[in-house]
Amino acid sequence: MIELKTVYFSRSNEEATEMTLKLAHQRAEELGIKTIVVASTTGKTAVQATEVCRASKIIAVSHVMGMREPNILDFTDKNRELVEAAGGRVLTAAHAFSGLSAAMRLKYHTYSLGDVVANSLRVLGQGVKVCCEITLMAADAGLIRTDEDIISVGGSASGADTAMVLTPALSRHFFDLKVKEILCKPHM
Repeated sequence: MIELKTVYFSRSNEEATEMTLKLAHQRAEELGIKTIVVASTTGKTAVQATEVCRASKIIAVSHVMGMREPNILDFTDKNRELVEAAGGRVLTAAHAFSGLSAAMRLKYHTYSLGDVVANSLRVLGQGVKVCCEITLMAADAGLIRTDEDIISVGGSASGADTAMVLTPALSRHFFDLKVKEILCKPHM
């Protein structure tokens, strides 16, 4: 039997982001995990991850181009430079759960498989969905291996509030993705 601690945040804020990254870094060191995958819209959380998790390889996963406004990438050039200067990588790709599913929802007002999977994971929290999705995206891009555990960090709004130990999978092998530990998440 293994007994582990999960931290529950009463609200998501900057303090939650700092604590989430510290918990991710600490658990990575304990388990010998080399890679932390972090969701980051503007790059602020990714930059913070490179500062807090110095011994880890940071993979920042950003929103796709035009997510909020046509032809605009929210991840700033300055933050990209800072992440890459610290040895991190930035991935901008279609979301694993919502790429074509979003097109179907917007055009035909119907839900498809990606929406169902995403909404099912949201039962555990938005950050849990994000952690699973960015892990699939990073694996699909060849930035992480599927035979080495990683720590995935996501959030519910701005910043980070969820961290999990995962065994990655490619999106085409979604059901091989394994959530091994939930380090922290909001108390919903």
